[in-house]
Parts: sequence; structure tokens; C-alpha cells
Amino acid sequence: MIDLQERWTPTQAEFDAFAAVSGDDNAIHVDPAFCAETTFGRTVSHGMLLYAKLWGMLKRHDADMTQVSQNLMFPNPAFAGEELVLEISEAAPGRLGMRVTRAADGTECLLGEAVIAC
Repeated sequence: MIDLQERWTPTQAEFDAFAAVSGDDNAIHVDPAFCAETTFGRTVSHGMLLYAKLWGMLKRHDADMTQVSQNLMFPNPAFAGEELVLEISEAAPGRLGMRVTRAADGTECLLGEAVIAC
């Protein structure tokens, strides 16, 4: 049975590093001055950075885990400097529920499922 939870506070430096590695350097992720003028008011995490943190958490639990597919939704933004709760739970054999929420108010930033090889 898999039931994992961690807390993480993303930083602007992590957003910048992920932008450099992924090539996604959209201003919404890397330009605080630009973001200050948007409805968000601050930089927003890349959705796949959130997923990468979840997958890293899972691989620390079981280094031999292999993913077959994933289905992800990003209903709300996650911001630099705001603590997040990362959760993975076994929904059924070979299926993992994944969720990232803001620690302060429980707002969901990532909802998804990963299918793993059994």
C-alpha cells in the first residue's frame, strides 16, 4: 500500500532552473515584474515541476517504480514561496492518485493519476 505525503515550498530559483532545463521560459514562470501586473500577482509554477516533485517523492519510496502513463489536471496555480502539500496514494493496484494542494487553504493545484507497472 502506498500512502505518501511531503511538504515543499517552491522557490523562484527552482522555477528558473526548471525553465532552463525544460525550455519553458514563459514570463508567467520566470518574470516576477511581469507577473506583478497579472491577475496572479506573482510567478506561477510549471505544472510539470509539480509532477516532477511528486514523481521524485515516489522514486525515493521505490526506486524501481516504472510509470506507464499519467493523467494530470492543474485547476489552480502554485506560487513561489507558498508551502504545498504533495500526496500520493494507491487508488487501486497499479494506479496512484496524485494531488498537490496549498498548505494554507487546501486549494488544489494538481490532481491526477499515474498508472505504474506492477
